[in-house]
Amino acid sequence: MTLSSSGPELFDIQEDTRDIEHPVFHVKYRSNSTGTLESLQDVPDKLPVIKILGTGGTIASKGSTAFQTAGYHVDLTIEHLISTIPDLSSTCELHFEQVFNLDSKEITTKELLELKAKTQEALDNHDGVVITHGTDTCEETAFFLEATLDFKDKPVVICGSMRPSTSVSADGPSNLYQACVVAADKQSCGRGVLVTLNDKIGSGYYITKSDANSLDSFKSLGHGYLGNFVNNEVHYYFPPVHPTGRMSFKTSLFDNTLPEVIILYAHQSFNNDLIKLAVEQIKVAGIVMATMGAGSLSDNTNEYLGNLSAKYGLPIIYSKRSMDGMVPRGSMPKKNNTHLIAGGYLNPQKSRILLQLCLNAGMDIKRIRKAFRGVYGG
Repeated sequence: MTLSSSGPELFDIQEDTRDIEHPVFHVKYRSNSTGTLESLQDVPDKLPVIKILGTGGTIASKGSTAFQTAGYHVDLTIEHLISTIPDLSSTCELHFEQVFNLDSKEITTKELLELKAKTQEALDNHDGVVITHGTDTCEETAFFLEATLDFKDKPVVICGSMRPSTSVSADGPSNLYQACVVAADKQSCGRGVLVTLNDKIGSGYYITKSDANSLDSFKSLGHGYLGNFVNNEVHYYFPPVHPTGRMSFKTSLFDNTLPEVIILYAHQSFNNDLIKLAVEQIKVAGIVMATMGAGSLSDNTNEYLGNLSAKYGLPIIYSKRSMDGMVPRGSMPKKNNTHLIAGGYLNPQKSRILLQLCLNAGMDIKRIRKAFRGVYGG
């Protein structure tokens, strides 16, 4: 190493091309080629310790060819995924655990509760948590964790990928790397669950999968992104804050199950017998309607829902088919509406989870309505 005699104290390090075994996880990295004494002084004495929880999904999948982007299968563990990401030795210390290894369409309440318990345990013993997850139901897991975790002012970051690991330009390694950097950044504290893919950082409370195929799939149109990842830097647009209306539900109330709530998708010539079947045969505890427009259902369906919900004391949430926008209270039926609740800004899948949590907490219809007023529904 040679120090310059004048100007900034710069030093040159010849690039070391030898592979070095990472001391914490199974990644090989190489020494940096240049640096400054000032940059060395910026490195903290103790790096943040980040726990990665693997759950499967496309990010852990392999296809039969480099061009297959459909019909692939989950085949990689979290240890395999970590071995694909760049050097993080100056950013954080990584621990990892495989919670389960499933396509996210196979995740049930059982796996959701298990992941919640593992995430809480990781928060209790680490500085942040990263969860690898399938993109198909990522937004549901993110919303559930947002409502049930004791964050202890620590970041929880969910990432995934739209292409399998074997695909040309697979996005998984980059997304996982970015999630780890985001979780290790102090700016990420106090923001709840974050979802980071394709250089974007969004709130798990509102973000949703908007495209079945594109890399730039996760959007939060009306609410915006929280930040961006550029040139290995984490940029936030706003100071830390949790989403408006966020409720916290105690974990002690969970008993390996949640009340049965289903989603019915409204359309022209909707068959009201589906509602009767759900209530009288399936014995659901609540229904979410994916309505047309901002809470629109036919007069006949509105009347049917009003009568049936009042008879069985069943909460009915009016959500919307469209990705953006909301269902305001002003859109609700004006008659026989004692158990009909506007879903506000929540989409059907997130409305379902909030209703499940409310019912599991033993809330009556008045308190459930108040919970949805937090997202400008009710």
